[in-house]
Amino acid sequence: MNPKLLINLEKIKQNAVNIKKQCDKNNIKIFGITKVTSADIKVAEKLIEAGIYGLGDSRLKNIKNLKKHFPDMPTLLVRLPMLSEISEAVNFCDYMLVSEIEAIKKIEEQSILQNKKTDIILMVDLGDLREGFWPDETDNYISFLKKLKNTKISGIGVNLACYGGVIPDENKMNELVKLKKLFEKELNINFQYVSGGNSSSLPLVLENSINPEINMLRIGEAIMLGRNVINRDPWPETFQDTFILEAEIIELKKKPSVPSGNIGQDAFGNTPVFKDRGFHHRAILAVGRQDIDVEGLIPMGDYEVLGASSDHLIIDVEKIHHNLKVGDTLKFMLSYSALLAAFTSEYVEKIYI
Repeated sequence: MNPKLLINLEKIKQNAVNIKKQCDKNNIKIFGITKVTSADIKVAEKLIEAGIYGLGDSRLKNIKNLKKHFPDMPTLLVRLPMLSEISEAVNFCDYMLVSEIEAIKKIEEQSILQNKKTDIILMVDLGDLREGFWPDETDNYISFLKKLKNTKISGIGVNLACYGGVIPDENKMNELVKLKKLFEKELNINFQYVSGGNSSSLPLVLENSINPEINMLRIGEAIMLGRNVINRDPWPETFQDTFILEAEIIELKKKPSVPSGNIGQDAFGNTPVFKDRGFHHRAILAVGRQDIDVEGLIPMGDYEVLGASSDHLIIDVEKIHHNLKVGDTLKFMLSYSALLAAFTSEYVEKIYI
């Protein structure tokens, strides 16, 4: 049988409920980000039942599927749109994060052609070095945005703690709000949203130290996995065992822990390094790098991940081998990257519990 991803829908919902309560105290709306689950509809239903404001995803294909099932839910495209997909994005997305003037020009053009008002959230880069215009470009953007007719600038946003690992703090949020006020003044508008980032901004919410003008966050990992994304500690009042990977043992043997022979590169072009543990019991599971991020597996027992090839996972089971046999399964919790890969793999069966 295929490896299984066990999905606890009620625990995901409870995570969303509790995080929403924390955000409600600060008048912050949540867009639940579904990309790690490939916009799974049953998971999205639980986010909606929890009362989140909208759904966000990085892939237009997923947004279209969410709109098909939940036509009344606001949708947010969280990856900057490709020019080649803007025609469809204008049609299906209620909101888009944007940073490039060329993309905004294309959105304006399509909005006029489709006779539709399109809402965009302008992304600014405050140091994480992923998406967003650099603040010294502000004057150029203001000059350009004044010319728009069918595109509504609904807000300003920032992304932190993704590429550069920059931690959101009060100074970063205050910088964002300062830019918000400048744009509002120069464009003579009021922004609907000030989007203060992703799950990494939640500690500011918990401490009640987030700038009160921040009124929207894009939350994925904290809901899905119940973790503080700054240090991966458990987030208060959430579950971490929301998703469990279960894989079957296809070989169980005692072998040397160091290969014999001349060592070259492995199947992925790396030169492996091995710790000499002597002869030890190890299990091979029927799952591999084609399905998961091996480094993101968290064993749910007294066993250890040694490594993997594309479809074999090697586990040290020395401490529990006497309780195992071929055909048994071992279980793992997952990091965000491991969950992302497992959901994307068609070879991992999804089971709702």
